[in-house]
Order: sequence, then structure tokens, then C-alpha cells
Amino acid sequence: MAKQVPAVTVKTDGRKRRWHQHKVERRNELIDGTIEAIRQCGQYVSMDEIAGEIGVSKTVLYRYFVDKNDLTTAVMMRFTQTTLIPNMAKALSSNLDGYDLTREIIHVYVETVASEPEPYRFVMANNSAGKNKVVADSERIIARMLAVMLRRRMRAAGMDVGGVEPWAYHIVGGVQLATHSWLLDPRMSADELIDYLTMLSWSALCGIVEVAGSL
Repeated sequence: MAKQVPAVTVKTDGRKRRWHQHKVERRNELIDGTIEAIRQCGQYVSMDEIAGEIGVSKTVLYRYFVDKNDLTTAVMMRFTQTTLIPNMAKALSSNLDGYDLTREIIHVYVETVASEPEPYRFVMANNSAGKNKVVADSERIIARMLAVMLRRRMRAAGMDVGGVEPWAYHIVGGVQLATHSWLLDPRMSADELIDYLTMLSWSALCGIVEVAGSL
């Protein structure tokens, strides 16, 4: 006969789960409020200003976040998980082909980041290890998604796919760094940036196709 779990244990575990869920929801609310505060006050917003914009005390912020670095990491994680990666996944799974697909992937990345310039600058101005890990993780996820797409299409065309991984990381890293530089000092329009990045990426892909992916 199975041993019956004491009712008091079940009740305690239920309370713990509800409290954990409450903390997650409250933390997400504070992150959303922080992003809005950054939009309103700019990248140099302080913890006092963030708390004021949200309508809570700074003590409340420190109850859910260790420090500003922790909050910055949470903001970046929220942006990548809810916006950047879903947008990139949609672009990479589109029915476009060739040049149009290449431009669309770059366009989505640039426009997604450019649509939130102040939060992006706020995050990138922080050099914490946690933030850097989130950025690296998001780049890795996007590069792997790109590699999957390239491998599938190249195999269907009978090409050598041995270089897919480094090609994907090269494209993602190059586009990310160029977009980052442009956001800090925009000397051209977003469309011009997208066209120049597409020119380079498309030319490289054409060269790869010309030799069927073989070294």
C-alpha cells in the first residue's frame, strides 16, 4: 500500500509554489517597469529614477534584484527571450529565398534592436558578467538557428555543409557588431545599414554556393 503524503506537507508545498509564482510575476512586472523607465529617462537612468517611474521604493527593487547589474541582466534576458529570439526565429523560418531571405534576416535583427535604442544602450553600457553571458547566449541561439536553416537548404542542393557552423557565427557576430556600432554612432539610415550588411553577407553566400560549400 502506497504511503500517504501528510496533508500538511502538500499544503506547505502549495504555498511555496504560489509564493514562487508570485515572486516571478512581481519580478517581471518590475522588469517591464524598468524598461519603460529607461525609455522615458534614457540609458543613464538611476535606480532612484527607475523606482520613481515604476512607483515603488528603491528598497522594493533591491528585494527582487541584487543590484543594478542584476537588474540590467534581467532587462537583457527579457528582451532576448520575448522579442529578439522570437523575431529572429520567425524570419529564419519564412518562405523567402536567396537574396530576399538574407535581407529579411538582417532587416529583422537591425529593426528589432533599433526599435529599443535606449534600453539597448542601457544594457550595453553595463559590463557585468551576467549581462555578457545573456548577450553571448542569445548570439549562440541565433547562430545555431541560422546554421540549421543553412544546413537544411545546402543539403537539399547537394552542397558540402562542413563550414555551416563558422559561417553562421561569422554572419551573426558581424551583423551584431556592426549594428552595435551604428546604434552608438548612427552615420547612416537603418535601411542603408541593412543594405550594406546584406551586400556583404549575400556576396559571401554567393561565393560559397559557387564552390558548392567545398574548401
